[in-house]
Amino acid sequence: MFEQSFKNIDDILHKDAGSSSELDYVEQSSWVLFLKYLDDFEKDKKTQAAINGETYKNIIEKDFSWDVWAAPKTSDGKLDHHNIKVGDDLINFIDRDLFPYLKKFKSSAESPDTIEYKIGEIFGEIKNKIQSGYNLREVLNIVDKMSFRTKSEKFELSHLYESKIKNMGNAGRNGGEYYTPRPLIKTIVKVVAPKIGNTIYDGAVGSAGFLVEAFEYLKEQNPNRSTKQDDILQKKTFVGKEKKSLAYIISIMNMILHGIEAPNILHTNTLAETLDIEERSKFDIILANPPFGGKERAEVQENFEIKTGETAFLFLQHFIRYLKAGGKAAVVIKNTFLSNTDNASVSLRKKLLEECNLHTVLDMPGGTFTGAGVKTVVLFFDKTTKTKKVWFYQLNLTRNLGKTNPLNESDLAEFLRLQKNQETSENSWSIDVKNIDQKTFDLSVKNPNKSNEIELRNPEEILTEIKKLDQESAKILEKIHQLF
Repeated sequence: MFEQSFKNIDDILHKDAGSSSELDYVEQSSWVLFLKYLDDFEKDKKTQAAINGETYKNIIEKDFSWDVWAAPKTSDGKLDHHNIKVGDDLINFIDRDLFPYLKKFKSSAESPDTIEYKIGEIFGEIKNKIQSGYNLREVLNIVDKMSFRTKSEKFELSHLYESKIKNMGNAGRNGGEYYTPRPLIKTIVKVVAPKIGNTIYDGAVGSAGFLVEAFEYLKEQNPNRSTKQDDILQKKTFVGKEKKSLAYIISIMNMILHGIEAPNILHTNTLAETLDIEERSKFDIILANPPFGGKERAEVQENFEIKTGETAFLFLQHFIRYLKAGGKAAVVIKNTFLSNTDNASVSLRKKLLEECNLHTVLDMPGGTFTGAGVKTVVLFFDKTTKTKKVWFYQLNLTRNLGKTNPLNESDLAEFLRLQKNQETSENSWSIDVKNIDQKTFDLSVKNPNKSNEIELRNPEEILTEIKKLDQESAKILEKIHQLF
């Protein structure tokens, strides 16, 4: 129903001088979608209040409501073309009036966990990049026909929004940073198996894929939830932090479309925050795919016991500290973490093994993250005892992963089945920590069930192929000679 609408919006933004990439398309469509969602949200609240015999006070003042500036209607419900804003008038209203008005909500909101605060923070960060008021008018007309009222509508919109985030990741720029393949996230969530009442945290939230899938998992596992449990899911379960403005906005929009009314996503540099945290403020579940390859400032590194510029290593220290006693975590990280010999890598492996129970390592094939040509592993650990045994699973596929051949849930079915009891198979094995090198704490993925020897081809076979290639080359050269 909405798929063509999304395509049409992208086509309009593509021809606008202010939008030059898939990232811009997602960013600009996000703020428009958010304001339409907000309008439907207020209408639903008003209807519910009327049913309860109560009065609902609108969040947004009348002059700035969707029905006034974006889509004024005539008495028969059609667009009022005499009163709609278009061209420069529309752009000037957006830039000079609407955005400054919405930005003020951050300072006037009662607390950060309210939708008012989210409105203020979003419009304090985002800027309208659509330069043509005529293009923007076309986008508004399309979005006005979308509805966020029913569960089926929200489901379809959330699915399409996820597709846009995936396309943004596949565009190549910052691919793995914004989009972790959903089959992998769903599998990770199933292994960690959160429960209602757990606090779930992602300090490198990106597009909020981990939090969204954890929310969906909890709803699926608890179909007969009470009103109290729904309130816990809405307000007391999920916490995310994000440094970058675009990812912050996308994460909020993604969670809203999946049914979290006022997502508890904080716009902050997670790594600059203190590690001196009380046990009661720590989290039951941590799920994350922190950015790797980045560099943090020296003053940020000073917060950490193990000094390193590698952001992923700093995040891992942060997660170890922020995990409650008895809590569970799953973190995606480059596979070189397991074997690097630099001081930071060795010290961090030692810290992880001694302060946590690293019970499972999932080794992913290259191509898992489209647009990011790195191999990764998933570290599953908990805060119960120090590590005594680590179970490894190496995902070996008969095909190469890529944009047109992505990872799917069935690829990970064997891992899920074997992980429960940490069974040994052709693709899985266990190691005792007491048997690894106690100086390097090397945890390299070395499958003992498979030969590491490279199978050499028969010399005669190689010579025959060379002769055949020489003959083919001679024929090509002769044809070229005949032409000239």
